Amino acid sequence: MSAPEELIIEPRNGQVADACVFILHGLGADGRDFEPLVPALQLPPDANVRFILPHAPRLAVTVNGGMVMPAWYDIIEMSLDRQVDEAQLKESAQRIQALITEQIGHGIAPERIIVVGFSQGGAVAYEAALSFPERLGGLLALSTYLATADSLDYAEANRQLPIEVHHGNMDPVVPESLGRSAVERLQSQGYAVEFRQYPMAHAVCPQQIGDISRWLSTRLAAAG
Repeated sequence: MSAPEELIIEPRNGQVADACVFILHGLGADGRDFEPLVPALQLPPDANVRFILPHAPRLAVTVNGGMVMPAWYDIIEMSLDRQVDEAQLKESAQRIQALITEQIGHGIAPERIIVVGFSQGGAVAYEAALSFPERLGGLLALSTYLATADSLDYAEANRQLPIEVHHGNMDPVVPESLGRSAVERLQSQGYAVEFRQYPMAHAVCPQQIGDISRWLSTRLAAAG
C-alpha cells in the first residue's frame, strides 16, 4: 500500500513551528479536503502550529463496488458495526505514527502533537493516537467510529490523553450511535472523553469549527 506525500501548512506567522496538528480526511477525499479548515480556525497569531494533512493511498473499496479511490482501508460491509480490513487500517495508523515520530525528530515535543480525524480518517486517528508509545497532546475524532475496538493495543503513555468526539445527529453515513459507542467503549477503558453533538449530517459545521479552534488552543496552552 504505497502512500502519497503529505500536504504541509507551516505557521502563518512565518515562525518556526513548535506544535503540530495532523488532520486525516475521510473516504474518497484527500488532504486538501481539510485545507480550508486551517485558516477558518483563526488560531492566535502567535500559534506556531504546523498542520500536516496526509493523503490516503488509492485502494479498491468493496462497499463501493470495488472502485479504486483514496481510502485509509477497505470497508467490506456497511453493517452497523462496520466490517473493515483491519490490517490496512493498522498499516495506515503505523504510517501516521511514523510521521508523528518524524515530527518529534524535528524538535516538536510529543505533548504538542495533536491528531484529528474525520470519518475513515477518525478510525485511523483512534488507532494511531491511542497506541502511540509517547504522550501526545490530544485526539479529536470527527463523525467517526472505533473500528479496532477489539484489537487496539492501548499505550500506557496515552491513558490520560485528552479526547474529544464530535458527531452530527443527522449523519446518514456514520450514525451518531457509532460515535457514542466509541465514547462508551473508551470510557469503559478508563479514558476521559468529551462528546459534542451538532445538528448536521456527515460534515463539519460553522459552530463546530469554533469549538475545534477553542479545543486546539486549550490543548496547546496546556502543553506549554
